[in-house]
Parts: sequence; structure tokens; C-alpha cells
Amino acid sequence: WPALLSLSLPTMESMLPNGATIECSNLSSPIEVQRLLGAGGQGEVYEVTFAGEALAAKWYFPKIASKDIGLAERLRDSIRFSSPSPAFLWPISLLEPSISSCTSLNIPSGSFGYLMAIRPPGYVGAIEHSAARISVTLQSVVRACFYLAEAFDALHSKGLCYKDISLGNLFLKPGTGEILICDNDNVEENGKNRGLALGTAGFMAPEVLMGKAKPSADSDLFSMAVLMFHLLTRSDPFKGKMEMGIRCLDEPAKRRLYGEDPVFIFDPIDERNRPDADEHRAAVLTWPIYPERLQRLFQRTFGPGMDNPSARVRTGQWCEALAACLDSRLICPHCGQEVFADPGTITQCWACGASIEPPARLTTGHYALLAQSDNELHPHHLNPLATERIDAPIGRIESHPSNPNLLGLQNLSPHTWTAQFTNGQSAEISTGQRCNLAQVSEIKTHLGNVALER
Repeated sequence: WPALLSLSLPTMESMLPNGATIECSNLSSPIEVQRLLGAGGQGEVYEVTFAGEALAAKWYFPKIASKDIGLAERLRDSIRFSSPSPAFLWPISLLEPSISSCTSLNIPSGSFGYLMAIRPPGYVGAIEHSAARISVTLQSVVRACFYLAEAFDALHSKGLCYKDISLGNLFLKPGTGEILICDNDNVEENGKNRGLALGTAGFMAPEVLMGKAKPSADSDLFSMAVLMFHLLTRSDPFKGKMEMGIRCLDEPAKRRLYGEDPVFIFDPIDERNRPDADEHRAAVLTWPIYPERLQRLFQRTFGPGMDNPSARVRTGQWCEALAACLDSRLICPHCGQEVFADPGTITQCWACGASIEPPARLTTGHYALLAQSDNELHPHHLNPLATERIDAPIGRIESHPSNPNLLGLQNLSPHTWTAQFTNGQSAEISTGQRCNLAQVSEIKTHLGNVALER
């Protein structure tokens, strides 16, 4: 044993050496390999330069390229379709090395990869959030879920499906909730199913896990809801008391838990799989934080939608509920925690238990936005026909730097607004300017009027 322990194990070399120049038959210029960024089960990802631009290249292991015979064709289709949303790190171009590059660099025949944008700094893996290794505000987590639903709405609108949604495919910016979705080589036209990917255990829809159906846009909706639940609660929606009765969570056990008899831990009727207060503390603590409207969507997807894919919540419905959740955000004045208010009920802080007096509201006739620092006014608040979007606010509520209880609304639009004050006077609010909400009765924006209800 000591002799064996003293042996140095060989270091695995990457497929493409640093500094290598690779000519590809379909590119006008060669790519130059800068460094290895990481490796996974399918291949390796490198930082490369192409025509002076820094990009990323995913290069497949020969066994993957030969086993998944539809991979290259799927990538060509994705490149032809173009990215449905900036949230996807989408394939830009297929990389098919020339014979001379294969010979000089010992690249196996038939090996290939694809170019994509390099992931910008500031994004961290969703796995880090789920494992509670990073700090993220509730507002940012809800935003991340909104952006996720919005991205998959764009994907499905193009007639495509992702097929393998999981924590490992998502990156997020902790400060803003912005997301990036990677590993888009599984994407293909809904219904074609030329690839090998079925999904990731714990995220797959039951009909896919049980072999009754192939991955589709409908199974995407289930997997997306599982991922959202992980983001919002840092918990698995199906790991409750039923899991505690399993001695070894092997493949047959996972099949029972997620496919044969899956029960949502907060199913409103079936209580067999309720979370344990000690073992599943995160789920018990976080579930009550969110408004009932949002909870009902999970109960629908993981209830009737378990066996009936057509009953699953659509991406647009998720966006509506998540946008409303952001509108109802409060800061508890007693402990400083973020809270989401349920309309028509007394809001009680989930952290300290104190009752919270309802604040003033900005109302438009269609929506109500709570007057709370960092809450934002969006075009859909003033136009009931507009699709919910949260990436281009026209106004933001801010606290006064020397008096946090004093709130103002900043005009983020390129248009001048008019504020009507309670004393009958008015004033213009130019781009970038703020008005004191304590003295405002109504604000006339370029999209419509916003009233202040106290």
C-alpha cells in the first residue's frame, strides 16, 4: 500500500493543446486555442479566438461524436434557427477540422465541436445557489425564474424544445437575477427526437422517465417547474417523507420516487410526502414565503400536470405570476427581510413573525405596485395588452440616501413625466430625476397615468 500511494498518477491531457491553430472547412479563418475552461461528460470547453474575437468552443469526445449520430445535424439546425433569446449561450458555428489540422494535432477523424459566446464574468452556477454556497436576494431569485420562463417561451415559440433542463445547465447573476442557459446542443425541433438525451434524474417528466414518451416542449414545462422550485426553495419538489423511507436512493428507488409514484411535497390533497421539519428544513421555511398565486402554479404542474402534460402551467402563465410576485415585494420594517404580500390578507413576515402594515401602492387601473425601494415600474403595468417584461423598467422606487423611509420614483424613461402633488401643484420629472412619493397624488407618464393610493 505505501508503495502504491507514493506513485504519481498521470495527468490527463486535453484534446486540444494551448496555442493550437485549427483550420475548419466551414470557416473563413482558423481558430486559435487559448486555454481549457472546463470538461464534462460530453467533451471539453476552450477559450479560443476567431477573427480576433474571444469565443468559447465546445469540443466533443470522439465516443460522443460517434455515438450521437444526430448531434452534428441538430447543431446545424440550431445555428440555422439562430438563438431564440440572449439568455441562451447558443451555437454560432459548427467546427469541422480540416484533414491537415487533424493530422498535425492528432485530432481523431470525425471529431468536431462548435463555437459559442464565452460566458461573461459575474455569472455563477445555479448549483451554487441551490447548495446555499452563495448569497442571493429573493428578488433576484424570482427574477431568475421569470427570465427562465421568458427564455423557454421564446424557445418553444420557435417550435424547439430543450429536453434536458437541470441546475447544471443554468448560470445566474446573484445581484440582478439575469440568467444564461448553456449546453444547448440537446435542443431540436419539437417532436423530432434524433438525440440521445432524455433528461436528468429528478428533473425529467414522469412520462419520459417511465419510457412512455420522448422529451418534448410539454416535458420541458415539467422540468422547468422543477428547476424553478429548486431556485425558489433550494429544495427538491419530490423529496419528502417518502424519500426518508428509502434506504438507498439507487436507480429503482429514483424511478419510484420520480416516475412510478411521484408526490409533490406540498400537494394540497395527498399528504404522504410532506417535508420533514428537520430533514427538509429549507422547503418548510421557504415555501410559505411566496404568494398563493405562485404556489398554485406548482400545485397544478405537480398535481394534475403530473399525468396530464396538457394541464401543465404554460411559460406565459409563469411570467404573469412571477411579475406579480415582484410587484408585491416588501421589506419587513422589523427585521429587514424581503417579504411578498398576498392581496387582501394581512402580511406577516416569514422571518420574524411580525405583522406588516400595507404600504402605499402605485396603481394604473390594471396593476398595483407596492411602494417599496427597488420595486420597478414597467410598460406592462400601464398597457394590459403588453407582454410582461422586467428587463427595461421605465421607473424605479428608491429610498432617500439619508432617510430610508422617504421614497421617491425615478424616471428611467427618455420621456418627461408630470407629477401632480396633493397640494394641487405639479412639476415635471425629466429623465433620471426623482419625485417624492409622499407628496404625490398622480404621475402622468408617456404610457399613461399612475395614481398613488395610501
